[in-house]
Amino acid sequence: MKFTKMHGIGNDYVYVNCFEEKITEPAKLAPILSDRHYGVGSDGLILILPSTVADCRMRIFNADGSEAQMCGNGIRCVAKYVYDHKIAQKNPLTVETLAGIKTIHLFTENGWVSKARVNMGKPGLLRSEIPMLGSETPVINEILTVNGDESFRITCVSMGNPHCIIFVDDLDGIDISKCGPEIERHQIFPERTNVHFVRIHNRKEVTMKTWERGSGMTMACGTGASAVCVAGVLNKKTDRDILVHLPGGDLNLEWLEDNNVYMTGSATEVFSGELVFPQRNYSVSSNTAGK
Repeated sequence: MKFTKMHGIGNDYVYVNCFEEKITEPAKLAPILSDRHYGVGSDGLILILPSTVADCRMRIFNADGSEAQMCGNGIRCVAKYVYDHKIAQKNPLTVETLAGIKTIHLFTENGWVSKARVNMGKPGLLRSEIPMLGSETPVINEILTVNGDESFRITCVSMGNPHCIIFVDDLDGIDISKCGPEIERHQIFPERTNVHFVRIHNRKEVTMKTWERGSGMTMACGTGASAVCVAGVLNKKTDRDILVHLPGGDLNLEWLEDNNVYMTGSATEVFSGELVFPQRNYSVSSNTAGK
Protein backbone atom coordinates (compact mmCIF):
# COMPACT_ATOMS: atom_id res chain seq x y z
CA MET A 1 0.00 0.00 0.00
CA LYS A 2 1.37 3.37 -1.02
CA PHE A 3 0.91 6.26 1.40
CA THR A 4 1.93 9.88 1.92
CA LYS A 5 2.74 11.56 5.23
CA MET A 6 1.46 15.14 5.46
CA HIS A 7 0.79 17.68 8.19
CA GLY A 8 -1.00 20.95 8.79
CA ILE A 9 1.05 22.86 11.39
CA GLY A 10 2.10 19.62 13.07
CA ASN A 11 -1.29 17.88 12.98
CA ASP A 12 0.03 14.89 11.03
CA TYR A 13 -1.81 12.12 9.21
CA VAL A 14 -1.08 9.21 6.93
CA TYR A 15 -2.86 9.86 3.62
CA VAL A 16 -3.87 7.15 1.17
CA ASN A 17 -4.88 7.92 -2.41
CA CYS A 18 -7.95 5.73 -2.81
CA PHE A 19 -8.23 6.69 -6.45
CA GLU A 20 -5.45 4.09 -6.76
CA GLU A 21 -5.58 2.03 -3.55
CA LYS A 22 -8.45 0.14 -1.93
CA ILE A 23 -8.69 -0.18 1.85
CA THR A 24 -11.38 -2.45 3.25
CA GLU A 25 -10.95 -1.97 7.01
CA PRO A 26 -9.63 1.54 7.71
CA ALA A 27 -10.77 1.52 11.36
CA LYS A 28 -8.41 -1.41 12.01
CA LEU A 29 -5.61 0.05 9.93
CA ALA A 30 -5.60 3.53 11.53
CA PRO A 31 -4.25 2.52 14.99
CA ILE A 32 -1.50 0.42 13.41
CA LEU A 33 -0.32 3.19 11.07
CA SER A 34 -0.65 5.85 13.77
CA ASP A 35 1.58 4.07 16.30
CA ARG A 36 4.71 6.22 16.62
CA HIS A 37 6.92 3.26 17.56
CA TYR A 38 5.63 0.37 15.45
CA GLY A 39 3.87 2.19 12.61
CA VAL A 40 4.41 5.26 10.48
CA GLY A 41 3.39 7.57 13.33
CA SER A 42 0.52 10.03 13.03
CA ASP A 43 -2.61 11.50 14.59
CA GLY A 44 -4.65 9.24 12.34
CA LEU A 45 -5.45 8.03 8.84
CA ILE A 46 -7.08 10.07 6.05
CA LEU A 47 -8.44 8.49 2.89
CA ILE A 48 -8.71 10.54 -0.32
CA LEU A 49 -11.54 9.04 -2.38
CA PRO A 50 -13.60 9.77 -5.50
CA SER A 51 -16.82 11.73 -5.01
CA THR A 52 -19.95 12.14 -7.08
CA VAL A 53 -20.70 15.59 -5.60
CA ALA A 54 -17.27 17.21 -5.14
CA ASP A 55 -13.73 17.09 -6.51
CA CYS A 56 -12.88 14.38 -3.97
CA ARG A 57 -14.12 12.81 -0.75
CA MET A 58 -12.28 12.66 2.56
CA ARG A 59 -12.63 10.12 5.37
CA ILE A 60 -10.69 10.60 8.59
CA PHE A 61 -9.95 7.97 11.24
CA ASN A 62 -8.45 8.98 14.56
CA ALA A 63 -5.47 7.20 16.09
CA ASP A 64 -7.84 4.96 18.06
CA GLY A 65 -9.70 3.91 14.90
CA SER A 66 -12.84 5.98 15.48
CA GLU A 67 -14.10 7.94 12.48
CA ALA A 68 -14.41 11.72 12.76
CA GLN A 69 -16.67 14.00 10.76
CA MET A 70 -14.06 16.59 9.76
CA CYS A 71 -10.51 17.78 10.26
CA GLY A 72 -9.52 21.35 9.42
CA ASN A 73 -5.79 20.71 9.18
CA GLY A 74 -6.37 17.44 7.37
CA ILE A 75 -8.63 18.93 4.71
CA ARG A 76 -6.00 21.52 3.76
CA CYS A 77 -3.58 18.67 3.14
CA VAL A 78 -6.20 16.75 1.15
CA ALA A 79 -6.65 19.79 -1.09
CA LYS A 80 -2.88 20.13 -1.51
CA TYR A 81 -2.52 16.45 -2.41
CA VAL A 82 -5.37 16.53 -4.92
CA TYR A 83 -3.98 19.66 -6.60
CA ASP A 84 -0.26 18.82 -6.48
CA HIS A 85 -0.80 15.23 -7.69
CA LYS A 86 -3.07 16.46 -10.49
CA ILE A 87 -6.18 14.58 -9.42
CA ALA A 88 -8.13 17.85 -9.77
CA GLN A 89 -6.25 21.07 -10.45
CA LYS A 90 -9.07 23.43 -9.61
CA ASN A 91 -9.07 26.55 -7.50
CA PRO A 92 -11.16 26.59 -5.46
CA LEU A 93 -11.50 22.88 -4.78
CA THR A 94 -14.44 21.13 -3.15
CA VAL A 95 -14.08 18.22 -0.71
CA GLU A 96 -16.92 16.00 0.48
CA THR A 97 -16.82 15.19 4.22
CA LEU A 98 -19.20 13.74 6.79
CA ALA A 99 -19.73 17.36 7.87
CA GLY A 100 -20.79 18.40 4.37
CA ILE A 101 -19.02 19.72 1.27
CA LYS A 102 -16.20 22.16 2.06
CA THR A 103 -14.75 24.72 -0.35
CA ILE A 104 -11.01 25.39 -0.23
CA HIS A 105 -9.16 28.31 -1.85
CA LEU A 106 -5.55 27.40 -2.63
CA PHE A 107 -2.44 29.58 -2.41
CA THR A 108 0.38 28.31 -4.64
CA GLU A 109 4.11 28.96 -4.89
CA ASN A 110 5.93 27.82 -8.06
CA GLY A 111 2.93 25.66 -8.96
CA TRP A 112 2.69 23.88 -5.58
CA VAL A 113 0.12 24.51 -2.86
CA SER A 114 1.69 26.16 0.21
CA LYS A 115 -1.43 27.07 2.20
CA ALA A 116 -5.20 27.04 1.92
CA ARG A 117 -8.26 28.94 3.09
CA VAL A 118 -11.15 26.67 4.04
CA ASN A 119 -14.80 27.59 4.42
CA MET A 120 -15.40 25.57 7.57
CA GLY A 121 -19.14 26.21 7.50
CA LYS A 122 -21.59 27.57 10.03
CA PRO A 123 -21.11 26.74 13.71
CA GLY A 124 -23.72 24.71 15.57
CA LEU A 125 -24.52 26.17 18.98
CA LEU A 126 -27.50 24.24 20.30
CA ARG A 127 -26.99 21.17 22.47
CA SER A 128 -28.55 18.83 19.92
CA GLU A 129 -26.11 20.12 17.28
CA ILE A 130 -22.97 19.53 19.35
CA PRO A 131 -24.34 16.96 20.55
CA MET A 132 -24.72 17.41 24.29
CA LEU A 133 -27.33 16.32 26.80
CA GLY A 134 -29.69 18.86 28.35
CA SER A 135 -32.25 21.46 27.33
CA GLU A 136 -32.12 22.85 23.79
CA THR A 137 -30.01 25.94 24.50
CA PRO A 138 -26.54 27.23 23.61
CA VAL A 139 -23.76 26.35 26.05
CA ILE A 140 -21.85 29.55 26.84
CA ASN A 141 -19.66 29.86 29.95
CA GLU A 142 -21.51 27.10 31.78
CA ILE A 143 -20.05 25.13 34.68
CA LEU A 144 -19.03 21.52 34.03
CA THR A 145 -18.02 19.40 37.02
CA VAL A 146 -15.61 16.52 36.41
CA ASN A 147 -15.36 13.56 38.81
CA GLY A 148 -17.45 15.49 41.31
CA ASP A 149 -14.65 17.74 42.51
CA GLU A 150 -13.17 19.85 39.67
CA SER A 151 -15.17 22.47 37.77
CA PHE A 152 -14.57 24.21 34.44
CA ARG A 153 -16.36 27.05 32.66
CA ILE A 154 -17.16 25.64 29.22
CA THR A 155 -18.47 26.93 25.91
CA CYS A 156 -19.47 24.29 23.36
CA VAL A 157 -19.52 24.60 19.56
CA SER A 158 -20.00 22.15 16.72
CA MET A 159 -17.95 22.64 13.57
CA GLY A 160 -19.32 19.42 12.13
CA ASN A 161 -17.72 17.73 15.14
CA PRO A 162 -18.04 18.55 18.86
CA HIS A 163 -15.80 21.04 20.71
CA CYS A 164 -15.60 22.11 24.34
CA ILE A 165 -13.69 25.37 24.89
CA ILE A 166 -12.29 26.47 28.26
CA PHE A 167 -10.69 29.90 28.71
CA VAL A 168 -7.86 29.96 31.24
CA ASP A 169 -5.31 32.46 32.53
CA ASP A 170 -2.45 29.95 32.74
CA LEU A 171 -2.14 27.24 30.08
CA ASP A 172 0.92 25.72 31.74
CA GLY A 173 -1.04 25.22 34.94
CA ILE A 174 -3.52 22.85 33.30
CA ASP A 175 -2.81 19.11 33.35
CA ILE A 176 -4.30 18.46 29.93
CA SER A 177 -3.31 14.78 29.89
CA LYS A 178 -5.45 14.30 33.01
CA CYS A 179 -8.50 16.53 32.55
CA GLY A 180 -8.57 16.26 28.73
CA PRO A 181 -9.74 12.63 28.60
CA GLU A 182 -12.05 13.14 31.58
CA ILE A 183 -13.89 15.94 29.76
CA GLU A 184 -13.72 14.13 26.39
CA ARG A 185 -15.60 11.17 27.84
CA HIS A 186 -17.89 13.07 30.22
CA GLN A 187 -21.38 11.58 30.19
CA ILE A 188 -22.86 14.89 29.02
CA PHE A 189 -21.23 14.34 25.59
CA PRO A 190 -22.87 11.27 24.01
CA GLU A 191 -20.37 11.22 21.11
CA ARG A 192 -17.43 12.41 23.25
CA THR A 193 -15.86 15.80 22.50
CA ASN A 194 -12.66 17.61 21.58
CA VAL A 195 -11.33 19.74 24.44
CA HIS A 196 -9.48 23.05 24.03
CA PHE A 197 -7.82 25.22 26.67
CA VAL A 198 -7.37 28.83 25.54
CA ARG A 199 -5.46 31.83 26.81
CA ILE A 200 -6.56 35.26 25.54
CA HIS A 201 -3.71 37.68 24.74
CA ASN A 202 -5.88 40.43 23.29
CA ARG A 203 -8.98 40.74 21.14
CA LYS A 204 -7.13 39.50 18.05
CA GLU A 205 -4.73 36.89 19.40
CA VAL A 206 -5.04 33.70 21.46
CA THR A 207 -3.03 30.58 22.30
CA MET A 208 -4.70 27.18 22.57
CA LYS A 209 -3.81 23.62 23.48
CA THR A 210 -5.91 20.64 22.49
CA TRP A 211 -6.96 17.23 23.71
CA GLU A 212 -8.36 15.72 20.53
CA ARG A 213 -11.17 13.18 20.63
CA GLY A 214 -9.74 9.79 19.76
CA SER A 215 -6.15 10.99 19.36
CA GLY A 216 -5.12 12.68 22.62
CA MET A 217 -2.85 15.72 22.71
CA THR A 218 -2.11 16.99 19.20
CA MET A 219 0.01 19.80 17.78
CA ALA A 220 -3.02 21.50 16.23
CA CYS A 221 -6.75 21.21 15.57
CA GLY A 222 -8.29 23.21 12.73
CA THR A 223 -11.95 22.61 13.58
CA GLY A 224 -11.00 23.35 17.19
CA ALA A 225 -9.40 26.67 16.28
CA SER A 226 -12.57 27.50 14.33
CA ALA A 227 -14.66 26.70 17.40
CA VAL A 228 -12.35 28.83 19.56
CA CYS A 229 -12.92 31.78 17.22
CA VAL A 230 -16.69 31.41 17.67
CA ALA A 231 -16.44 30.88 21.43
CA GLY A 232 -14.31 34.01 21.85
CA VAL A 233 -16.98 36.12 20.17
CA LEU A 234 -19.82 34.49 22.14
CA ASN A 235 -18.00 35.27 25.39
CA LYS A 236 -17.17 38.82 24.22
CA LYS A 237 -13.45 38.10 24.61
CA THR A 238 -12.23 38.40 21.00
CA ASP A 239 -13.06 39.96 17.65
CA ARG A 240 -14.45 37.94 14.76
CA ASP A 241 -11.03 37.64 13.07
CA ILE A 242 -8.16 36.32 15.17
CA LEU A 243 -4.69 34.79 15.02
CA VAL A 244 -4.54 31.46 16.87
CA HIS A 245 -1.23 30.12 18.16
CA LEU A 246 -1.07 26.34 18.49
CA PRO A 247 1.90 24.13 19.48
CA GLY A 248 2.54 23.32 15.79
CA GLY A 249 2.09 26.81 14.34
CA ASP A 250 -0.45 29.54 13.62
CA LEU A 251 -3.88 29.68 11.99
CA ASN A 252 -5.90 32.70 10.88
CA LEU A 253 -9.62 32.47 11.68
CA GLU A 254 -12.54 34.64 10.59
CA TRP A 255 -16.20 34.32 11.60
CA LEU A 256 -17.78 36.47 8.92
CA GLU A 257 -21.20 38.06 8.66
CA ASP A 258 -22.41 35.20 6.42
CA ASN A 259 -22.10 33.08 9.62
CA ASN A 260 -19.39 30.88 8.06
CA VAL A 261 -16.00 30.40 9.71
CA TYR A 262 -12.96 30.66 7.43
CA MET A 263 -9.61 29.13 8.35
CA THR A 264 -6.27 29.82 6.65
CA GLY A 265 -3.11 27.81 7.26
CA SER A 266 -0.24 25.87 5.74
CA ALA A 267 -0.22 22.35 4.30
CA THR A 268 2.97 20.31 4.01
CA GLU A 269 3.85 17.02 2.32
CA VAL A 270 6.64 15.27 4.25
CA PHE A 271 7.34 11.98 2.45
CA SER A 272 5.79 9.07 0.59
CA GLY A 273 6.37 5.36 1.01
CA GLU A 274 4.99 1.88 0.56
CA LEU A 275 3.88 -0.45 3.33
CA VAL A 276 3.61 -4.23 3.40
CA PHE A 277 1.72 -5.81 6.33
CA PRO A 278 2.17 -9.58 6.50
CA GLN A 279 -0.25 -11.55 8.69
CA ARG A 280 -2.53 -8.60 9.44
CA ASN A 281 -6.26 -9.00 9.97
CA TYR A 282 -7.27 -6.62 7.18
CA SER A 283 -6.51 -6.22 3.52
CA VAL A 284 -5.38 -3.54 1.10
CA SER A 285 -5.09 -3.82 -2.64
CA SER A 286 -4.42 -1.83 -5.77
CA ASN A 287 -7.33 -0.19 -7.51
CA THR A 288 -7.59 1.12 -11.05
CA ALA A 289 -7.37 4.93 -10.93
CA GLY A 290 -10.70 6.69 -11.32
CA LYS A 291 -12.83 3.54 -11.22
